[in-house]
Amino acid sequence: MTEIIKYSGCFVCGDKNPDGLRIRFFTAGDEAVAECMADAKFQGFKGIYHGGLVSTLLDEIMAKAVLARRRYAMTVEMSVRFRMAIMVGQKLRLVGRVTRERGRVFETEGEIIGAKGEILASATGKYLEASHSMREALLESLE
Repeated sequence: MTEIIKYSGCFVCGDKNPDGLRIRFFTAGDEAVAECMADAKFQGFKGIYHGGLVSTLLDEIMAKAVLARRRYAMTVEMSVRFRMAIMVGQKLRLVGRVTRERGRVFETEGEIIGAKGEILASATGKYLEASHSMREALLESLE
């Protein structure tokens, strides 16, 4: 597995963001993968991981699936399905893949999987490859 490049200040993957999650993402065949814990400081209802963070993780794993192709894109559409409550303290496995590429548009799928292999949440998304000027701005953030 190869580590996918990161944006050092990113809330999810950045290693220089003191308030961030600092998750490391890797390629595994055609997929982007990562593991993390559902930290209690990000709970919504007592003992339950906040849905906004669930959505954030799904967005990130799908974006990393595109970035693993060395294509720089931004989210334009995303749909999340919350299948089970994610309890704080749970170990999570994130998996993302590109399902279709049409010109500058990447269609993706992402999943958050629990310790027993159950799908806790899933998403589909569309990512638009950055224009030349936006790509230059994004490249400035890379480490």
